[in-house]
Amino acid sequence: QVQLRESGGGSVQAGGSLRLSCAASGRTFGGLNMGWFRQAPGKERECVALISWRGDVTWYIDSVKGRFTVSRDNAKNTVFLQLDSLMPEDTAVYYCAATRGWSPDAEEEFDSWGQGTQVTVSS
Repeated sequence: QVQLRESGGGSVQAGGSLRLSCAASGRTFGGLNMGWFRQAPGKERECVALISWRGDVTWYIDSVKGRFTVSRDNAKNTVFLQLDSLMPEDTAVYYCAATRGWSPDAEEEFDSWGQGTQVTVSS
C-alpha cells in the first residue's frame, strides 16, 4: 500500500500562505485519488479537497473554495495543497489520504493516511 507523509505546515498570520506537500511511496500512486483532510481542536475531521488520480478533477469544501488549490505530480509521487488567504479558522492538523473512491463524506474509504502537519493561523 502507498505510504504518505505530509510536510510544509507552520505558523502564519491571517492572509498568509503555506504550501503543504504529501510525499508517497509505492508504485500505485498514479492510480489513486487523493484527499486532504483537516481536524481543528474540538471539531471532527473534515475533507477539504480531493483530486483525481490523473489530476484533472478536483473538489473543495465550500469554506476553502478560491483560497486552496490541490495539485499533484505523479512523476514525483507528490500531492500538494496550496493554502492562500489563510484565516484563523483554517488552523488545524492537515492530513493527506489515498482512496480508490470519490467521496469527501466517506472517510472510511481512505485506506492510507499520513501523520499530519500542523497549520496555525494567527489574527
